[in-house]
Amino acid sequence: MMLFNLSLKNIKKSFKDYAIYFFTLILGVAIFYIFNSLESQTVMLKLSNSTKDIIQLMNDILSGVSVFVSFVLGFLIVYANQFLMKRRKREFGIYMTLGMSKKQISKILLVETITIGLISLLVGLILGVALSQVMSIIVANMFEADMSKFTFVFSSSAMIKTMIYFGIMYLLVLIFNTIQVNRQQLIKLLMANKQNQVVKLKNAFLCIIVFIGAVALLSYAYYNVTAGANNLTETFSVFLQMIYGAIATFLIYWSISGLVLKLVMTSKNHYFKNLNSFTVKQISSKINTTVLSTTVICLMLFLTICIFSSAFALNKASTAQLNELAPVDIQMQKDVSKDNLTIDEYLNKKQISLDGLTDIYTFTTYQSPQLTIRHTYGGTYKEVSESFLNSCEEIIKVSDYNKLAKMYNLPTYNLKDEYVVMGNYENIINARNQFLKDKPDIELNGKVYHSKFNKCQNGFLSMQSSHMTMGVYIVPDEVVSDFSPLNSYLMSNYISADKDNRNVLDEKMQSYSSDVLLINTRIQIYTSSIGMGAMVIFIGLYIGIVFLISCAAILALKELSQSIDNKEKYQTLRKIGVDERMINRSLFKQIAIYFAFPLILAIIHSIFGIQVCNMMLQTFNQTDALEAIITTGIFLVIIYGGYFIITYLCSKSIIKDN
Repeated sequence: MMLFNLSLKNIKKSFKDYAIYFFTLILGVAIFYIFNSLESQTVMLKLSNSTKDIIQLMNDILSGVSVFVSFVLGFLIVYANQFLMKRRKREFGIYMTLGMSKKQISKILLVETITIGLISLLVGLILGVALSQVMSIIVANMFEADMSKFTFVFSSSAMIKTMIYFGIMYLLVLIFNTIQVNRQQLIKLLMANKQNQVVKLKNAFLCIIVFIGAVALLSYAYYNVTAGANNLTETFSVFLQMIYGAIATFLIYWSISGLVLKLVMTSKNHYFKNLNSFTVKQISSKINTTVLSTTVICLMLFLTICIFSSAFALNKASTAQLNELAPVDIQMQKDVSKDNLTIDEYLNKKQISLDGLTDIYTFTTYQSPQLTIRHTYGGTYKEVSESFLNSCEEIIKVSDYNKLAKMYNLPTYNLKDEYVVMGNYENIINARNQFLKDKPDIELNGKVYHSKFNKCQNGFLSMQSSHMTMGVYIVPDEVVSDFSPLNSYLMSNYISADKDNRNVLDEKMQSYSSDVLLINTRIQIYTSSIGMGAMVIFIGLYIGIVFLISCAAILALKELSQSIDNKEKYQTLRKIGVDERMINRSLFKQIAIYFAFPLILAIIHSIFGIQVCNMMLQTFNQTDALEAIITTGIFLVIIYGGYFIITYLCSKSIIKDN
């Protein structure tokens, strides 16, 4: 009982030391519960079958991501605990001097860990349950679920999962604490506060040389992933740029840490003003002793910013293009070459009813050996198979296309001895533009046709969830008279405006899909696009928030540890008459620079990293990432800034003269 009471007193007495630890544990528990409770929300019950499938896939992926997240949080908790152990070494030494055994000290730590664990689990779960309701509303709005049946839900499965995962993490903390206590010697424990890290001054000339070399290496990596990205044809070459960036980041921090003090000291008037000399030496000491950890934090912040920005950008792209790529309610596509049946003939043969449909329009596309990839791309493709080069282009009559264009809100064309090339996939458009830049002629049925434009026009025939149209040739009607039919299409809208009726009809129409009949619907495309957007945004948020918390918590714990070690220095400043306001200002500057140090370079990395991500998102024609960057900035300010403020307040409390 005595050990239990002593443990509780220790927790109460050292609350300011435990504040960041508590805050991190509570956030970790809440986030873990939120993302593992999605499948239990009742707002998901009244959904279409396709939507339920998407949500189930999303939950399965999030469940897998939770394993990775648990490792990150586990490392963070163990790491944070080590700082607390370091803080209390002298306290343990006093206990041993008073006759307490290492076994008894381990019991004290056991009680403290269990108490902190239970409190953080309880508070974190309460916060998680509250915020999960907000998350469920967000999911419901994304998938247009029926909100009339929304009720408060507590996910027992998510709670059990959270308790098991965090229980394992706390067990690891106990094991590490026990090992650490048993390895310590009494003299080392008592002298722990006297064992300051020795900061060695680095050669200024060497630091300058290393800094220039690091910047050059980093610039080389930046160039390779942006302007020189076309040369990165192998996975290893991409990975190599990441290695260059990591090495350059470490060398930049190593060199700057050796130059900070010397650079500031060159300005004597500024250096000796107020507490600037003290502040600069404190900052220099922190930077010198944390080069490796600052590098790791910088790279994690870089990954966090890129993950956030890409997730938000992809989600915006997947939703923004729905109206463009799904302008009608349903599209049926039939491969005529397999059985020589058009879409109308096939539907009649299979007795497929079109009841419930309106604005029905059908047309056929064609192909000819006179117009193959070899003819249209010129020498663009060199290292490809003969079968690909011999494959035929898809051709449509201009009259059929113009009718379709009115349904799709696309431009119409008037062609006479001319042709138009149409597509919407960025990479394919760029390749076709190389061929079209001189407006080349093509010969069909012994007649020459001129290109109406010197570049590929934006458009599509088949509805898809992304910009993937490889290309279509629009030609005068008479051209296709002797060509072979390729695909037969049917476009239509639903008569009913009622959501439930539309969903029933949609599922009925999708059931007719087969090997020869491809059916795309607006609801289907909408669901898959929103589902993909939801998966990306939730996974991005999950990993990004955990990474951000980890970075901020590590910085905060390091700063608090140094505030504890430097407490006597601040007491000395007070004794010589330094104003409390000036001391607080000095502390604020130290913490601000310490938090900004890894963030600034991470932001510079991210400027180029986001460009790389945008290249990867070209399929979705996503070029404007401003909104995603702003949203990412808001998360950084709230979480990273929140940790900064808490760290400052806790540090100010620690150094206060009692």
